Amino acid sequence: MNKLGLLLSFMLTCAPSMMRGQMAQSIKLNEVMTNNATSLQDEYGQREAWVEIANISYSTYNVRGMFLTTDRSVLDPEMSVPERIKRMSIIPSGDPRTNLSARQHLLFHCNSAPAAGMTHLSVKINPDKPTWIGLYDGNATQLIDSVTVPVLAADQSYARERDGAEKWEIKPMDAVTPGISNYINVDESKIAKLKREDPYGIGITLLSMGIVFFCLTLLYLFFKVFGMILKHRSAAKKVANLQPLKAGVKTVEKTVELGHKTNVLLQDGLKSKGIDKETYIAVIALALQQYTNNTHDVESGIITIKPKDTTWNDEYIQMTQFHE
Repeated sequence: MNKLGLLLSFMLTCAPSMMRGQMAQSIKLNEVMTNNATSLQDEYGQREAWVEIANISYSTYNVRGMFLTTDRSVLDPEMSVPERIKRMSIIPSGDPRTNLSARQHLLFHCNSAPAAGMTHLSVKINPDKPTWIGLYDGNATQLIDSVTVPVLAADQSYARERDGAEKWEIKPMDAVTPGISNYINVDESKIAKLKREDPYGIGITLLSMGIVFFCLTLLYLFFKVFGMILKHRSAAKKVANLQPLKAGVKTVEKTVELGHKTNVLLQDGLKSKGIDKETYIAVIALALQQYTNNTHDVESGIITIKPKDTTWNDEYIQMTQFHE
């Protein structure tokens, strides 16, 4: 039981350091410039040699307490830790830039003084000689990464072909990439270019959201206009069902009357003026009825003739009496 407890305690004690050691392997030397003539300036306007490190993982790691050195003597395994630390430059703490997020880079100015700032280290680099650079973990014993930089022309850099790649190449002045991802192959794919230009996916996220909102806006406008059209169409139908019905009925009646008159004209000729015989007969019958009943409408401008007995035929009576 005691052995099991000791084993668990040992595992709990060693696990964080083991995990940190594994995560530290994701920190790589990424690009180095040993002869800075007209390239990058520091905040004081000075042009010094510089070293770039990169976090090639997709998790965050704080590089404070790690060491950079160009002294090969630290490779001696027999050298004590205090002696090794004397030959190294420590990355100071107290600056948020040391907390490297995924695919992020950090650049250090060499041949400088730490008092000038967090990114200023006392690492010595001679541009006239090949330079070995080592990156050590915070225990000053574990070598995380190293590279031997050849003699470079002014403003050239020695960089990995891409971030974290094994292959290193000399980059000309116009291809130096301090503080950003390395890209040497100009025929890179669209996906690689997108990863290089937008490593955190912020741009593609904003673009996607913009497209979605634009499509939603178009849909809203479409249904808004479509609804207005249907609304006006429904109102037009209601008006058409009320007003044109009466007008239609009158139109039909007039059409029937006109058709009837046209039929009479075709049958009886123009003298009838479209009035059929039944109408004439009815008018004559009404006139005879009024005459028989000795009635007439009282109308101005109308003269009614009534019969009156006279003696104009008395001679006829006298002449005919002799023949009886």
